[in-house]
Amino acid sequence: MALSVEQLRQQRFYLWFMPVGHMAVDWGGGAVLLLAPAFAAALDLSPAQVGLLLTTMQVGSGVAYAPAGILGDRVRSRGLILLLAFWWVTVGFLVASFAPGYWSLVLLLTIAIVGVAAWHPVATGIMVEEMSTRKAQVLGVHTIGGTMAHVLAPLSVGFLLQYMDWRSVLQLSVLPAAFIGVVLLWWWRRIPPSKQGSISRADLGAMWRAWAGPLGLGIAGMIIAYQLSYVALQAMTPLYLTQYHGYSITLAAVVFSAMLAAGAIAGPFVGRVSDRIGRKPVATIALLGAGLFALLGAFADGGVLMIGGLVLAGTMLTGSRSVMLASAVEVASRRETTALGFAFSIMDGVGALGALIAGLAGSNDLRFAIAFAAVAAFVSLVIALAIPSLARSRQPEAQPA
Repeated sequence: MALSVEQLRQQRFYLWFMPVGHMAVDWGGGAVLLLAPAFAAALDLSPAQVGLLLTTMQVGSGVAYAPAGILGDRVRSRGLILLLAFWWVTVGFLVASFAPGYWSLVLLLTIAIVGVAAWHPVATGIMVEEMSTRKAQVLGVHTIGGTMAHVLAPLSVGFLLQYMDWRSVLQLSVLPAAFIGVVLLWWWRRIPPSKQGSISRADLGAMWRAWAGPLGLGIAGMIIAYQLSYVALQAMTPLYLTQYHGYSITLAAVVFSAMLAAGAIAGPFVGRVSDRIGRKPVATIALLGAGLFALLGAFADGGVLMIGGLVLAGTMLTGSRSVMLASAVEVASRRETTALGFAFSIMDGVGALGALIAGLAGSNDLRFAIAFAAVAAFVSLVIALAIPSLARSRQPEAQPA
């Protein structure tokens, strides 16, 4: 059925505003990834302590994702949820910049990151609902914004740390979220209300049964192992480059940003391919490549091979993120916002342990922190290969697993 002019206009709005909002809300978290070596130097932290800080932040967001998803399906004023998310992030990271020590910094950053969690299931749920025949593709478009935050924020951190301390840099990192927060004071009513009624116990029961079945458990295992790899690679690469290979923070920022940029560009195209041919073949190719290239990055003797391995591993993992999320949405097949909230909770709540485990693995030799990312990718690959493909449905919104 042809879309009306108003529907097309609204879809175009989602396709540019949601990625921009994603970039703004994720900017602080992206900055923290490159601020981690500065935290370590200023507070005399070990790799395991840095991993614990990043893991605690991820767990905090993971706990918040599922309630945010349910709220997004239940509350009609979803634009107001997004507005509040930006101001939570702005104030939270600003307060965290005044933390007097390690444990207060962990606590305040974890509280701040809860605002980020409120954005993701609501924004992605809206996009999937409105463009249901292109789930992975539109999730890939949304991912561009977050990935660009993890590209541009570290670059800005690498530059600013030459002139400022970590507290000042963290304070500046709130500006993108504050800007969109101001914009949404006028625009939040443009965000459509939920089209579904309040979620019921029956809905939650049906979703639980879907996730508790063999397919749901398999996909949950696949995305958890994927996230362990994704988080470990992001969390440990800056430390690996600066402490093991002796790169400057600026050069580390450039390599780290390049590692994610290609994945951001590839995401919508990878998602489109998976919408057409199925999730499984795309996921298996990406996970195999990510594992092999991460091993190359870990054990190559520096230089082009090491950097190339890290960049390609990051590209494979980032580019396939939309495929993982689309697979999760299709487990429950409805209540997209709640399903995405649950998927994000699984990924970030459990997968967040990737930073801690990688930090522990790299305590004596940081090569093993990167090698852990490779191992986790291979585990996700094995699970993906064991998951049976979903039968292709005649309904346009259903896609293969």
